[in-house]
Amino acid sequence: MNSTILQTATRYLLPMLLVISVVVLFQGHNLPGGGFIAGLIGASGLALHGMAFGPKSTREALRINPATVMGVGLAAALGSGLFAVFMGLPLLTGIWFNLEVPGLKTIKVGTPVIFDIGVYLVVLGVVMAIVLSLLEE
Repeated sequence: MNSTILQTATRYLLPMLLVISVVVLFQGHNLPGGGFIAGLIGASGLALHGMAFGPKSTREALRINPATVMGVGLAAALGSGLFAVFMGLPLLTGIWFNLEVPGLKTIKVGTPVIFDIGVYLVVLGVVMAIVLSLLEE
């Protein structure tokens, strides 16, 4: 597809969709959202890029193979669940710890955040693999 309107709109929409996906990812613990829907939002922006500029350009923009993204996400989600097992707790038990950030207040971080990031990466990788394979046909 070679549409100037779609390409111009994609240049503005892609960064906005990626930022929105990250916001939804990190607000998902206290408000609706989380890794799954954030991954779909991010993948929809990248799919739009694929339709506007073609699969080759989108693969170059991604710089990482979608299968690798899936693997890293799966490892992060599994690792967050196994962290509790190593502490003698049941699988996927949330473990929270304080992170000291210089110049800011203490941030409470936990394994559910790591799990959500893993889900985000898995969804992003799966959807992008499907979209790119369809666009290449």
